Amino acid sequence: MAAEPTAHELLRKHRPTLDQALEAIRTRAYWSPHPEHPKAYGEDGSLDAAAGKAAFDALLGNRLDLADQPGIDDWVGGEVSPYGIELGVTYPHPDIDVLLPAMRAGQRAWRDAGPELRAVVCLEILKRISDRTHQFAHAVMHTSGQAFMMAFQAGGPHAQDRGLEAVAYAYAEQVRTPEQAEWTKPQGKRDPLVLTKRFTAVPRGIGLVIGCNTFPTWNGFPGLFASLATGNAVLVKPHPRAVLPLALTVRIARDVLAKAGFDPNLVALAAERPGEGIAKTLALRPEIKIIDYTGSTAFGDWLETNAHQAQVYTEKAGVNTVIVHSTDDYRGMLSNLAFSLSLYSGQMCTTPQNLIIPRDGIDTDQGHKSFDEVTADLARAVDGLLGDDARANALLGAIVNPDVKARLEAAAGLGEVALASREVTNPEFPDAVVRTPVIVKLDGAKPDDEAAYMSECFGPVSFAVAVDSAADAVELLRRTVREKGAMTVGAYTTDAVTEQAVEEVCLEEAAQLSLNLTGGVYVNQTAAFSDFHGSGGNPAANAALTDSAFVASRFRMVEVRREA
Repeated sequence: MAAEPTAHELLRKHRPTLDQALEAIRTRAYWSPHPEHPKAYGEDGSLDAAAGKAAFDALLGNRLDLADQPGIDDWVGGEVSPYGIELGVTYPHPDIDVLLPAMRAGQRAWRDAGPELRAVVCLEILKRISDRTHQFAHAVMHTSGQAFMMAFQAGGPHAQDRGLEAVAYAYAEQVRTPEQAEWTKPQGKRDPLVLTKRFTAVPRGIGLVIGCNTFPTWNGFPGLFASLATGNAVLVKPHPRAVLPLALTVRIARDVLAKAGFDPNLVALAAERPGEGIAKTLALRPEIKIIDYTGSTAFGDWLETNAHQAQVYTEKAGVNTVIVHSTDDYRGMLSNLAFSLSLYSGQMCTTPQNLIIPRDGIDTDQGHKSFDEVTADLARAVDGLLGDDARANALLGAIVNPDVKARLEAAAGLGEVALASREVTNPEFPDAVVRTPVIVKLDGAKPDDEAAYMSECFGPVSFAVAVDSAADAVELLRRTVREKGAMTVGAYTTDAVTEQAVEEVCLEEAAQLSLNLTGGVYVNQTAAFSDFHGSGGNPAANAALTDSAFVASRFRMVEVRREA
């Protein structure tokens, strides 16, 4: 059996990747070390498709063993796949009074390891996760309801990219200050004052990652790796419907830490009993100094209000908006929007909800189109995209939980339906709940309609909102972002004045903008190392994935000075 890599070997193995990541966040150019294609796996120790599926199947109905994690007082589970499969996996339930002190015990050695060694240990964790991408894809698919290919890419390489991006930002911020400095202050005729100063990046404490149901790895990895790379221990509290992907992550991280000579309890899992609500209990513990959360606005607001002892990073709900004013590629616009509305059944925090369209229509390369024509043509584009059930299943995945299904069914009663949702059968998983999107026409001038389009309706629901003018569209965009927040904004316009007005709103309200997308890039997709996910500047999120602000408050610089 090959020996585990030493610290020097980890540096040699991963330092080039770290350097490439640092260059990528500097240039914002495309780069990824993690292959997106399933056939790229199966060599150099990674699991190919068959081995990954077998590794996933081997987990079903069994305990996911973290037997060396301290304070195990029970085994809990209960995940049911949105595709209708009972996973039957059980996980250790923590006695937090035992677990939290054990997690703190290893922080001194982890702190003293320094930013570079911490970074390459994190990269080794990511490498071993990457080697098991096929297994993770099935775990993400059967906890989130994503279709397999999306689970493979978003839950695998794209999530790993976001984790690596967080490590790169963490490293860059920590080494911004030199480890040591010689300080000499002249004193005229007297001898100068001379000090030697040493600067150490000191972790805040234990980080708590509160996972989400829809993107457990993509949303979980940035906070996990940002905290770990800055010297903090990390406790992972998964969503009770999506434990498996993050439990696998914890198991791999603990193994890598132990084999690299560090305390494996620097990363631990907190699975919960049904209805236990352990997140609130953990969030108020004095040992918890950092919290990363993705989910509902209500709980995000509660964390920001009550978890005073911690630095809290939240991604909450928003109302994403696309202004449809004019286009020189009508067919491309419709195709792009249809895909954006359909992908993963709209169960993305970046999916457009409100399509703001002038009530007297839009100018296009195919002539002037009325409001009703635009909505009807968009409905046909969605129908065309999803008309074949096999393709529909590959794009839509499954409805993640009953609340989404209930919102979808209720949306049809909010206004005139431009596109009715239909049920799609998945022959491989007959118990999966699969639905196509609904598009409802609303009037931006009617107060009764405002209650619908000014609230987030998470899932495959979109509103075509009629307004009187481009100026009204821009003003409604501003009000929506300011009051409700937005993870993404899109706009289609051939008018320079309107484009400038939309851009100015997004700059003033801190919303990420995509203009005139008609090809293979969509408003609800962001690329690690280049795109910022959220901004931290509007109510949808108080942080961005990933920027310097996301990592800089996870550690403090402590100075020790001595007379030379």
